[in-house]
Amino acid sequence: MIRSALALLILALSACASTGQAQRAAAPAPAGNHDSHPAQAHDPRLHAAPPQAAPIASPVVVPLDAATLASLPREAVNASAHRQALRCEGIALSTLLRATGAMPVEPLRGPQLARYVQADGNDGYRALYALAELDPSLGDRKVFVVDRCDGAPLGAEDGPLRLIAPQDARPARWVRQLKSLTVIVAP
Repeated sequence: MIRSALALLILALSACASTGQAQRAAAPAPAGNHDSHPAQAHDPRLHAAPPQAAPIASPVVVPLDAATLASLPREAVNASAHRQALRCEGIALSTLLRATGAMPVEPLRGPQLARYVQADGNDGYRALYALAELDPSLGDRKVFVVDRCDGAPLGAEDGPLRLIAPQDARPARWVRQLKSLTVIVAP
């Protein structure tokens, strides 16, 4: 008995010296235990790491091509900018983001709440929208990518695409000549 315990101790010490980590030898089976598996000592340091969420892709460029936009449901949009009433038509930004995989279909939570959409215009103008403010279960802010207003395609000054947010108090985050939408994880 002493000889086998001494052998286990030497084995454990040699493993410790070669790996730099202490390893536990299996404890002898308690008397009367006839299982074919020896009892194992529990070492809380040997737990597996908790599962990590898959990293969130960033940046994600949202396609604005005609085929993508044509495949999505269109909505009528009434808005006002600079004392001018507009009747436009386009796609809800949240619908576009979900359809292209840039925003999850399920309600946002956890790391998804730290993401935002960057909208860039041809003239260098840029505006940001938090994904949380677009999520119907959170902010439910209505923002649209429009290509028609007052029954006609947008002219060169505003189009061919324009991002509008009818609920904003003023059109400061509206982007004329929309050239790109990018979803980014906040630093």
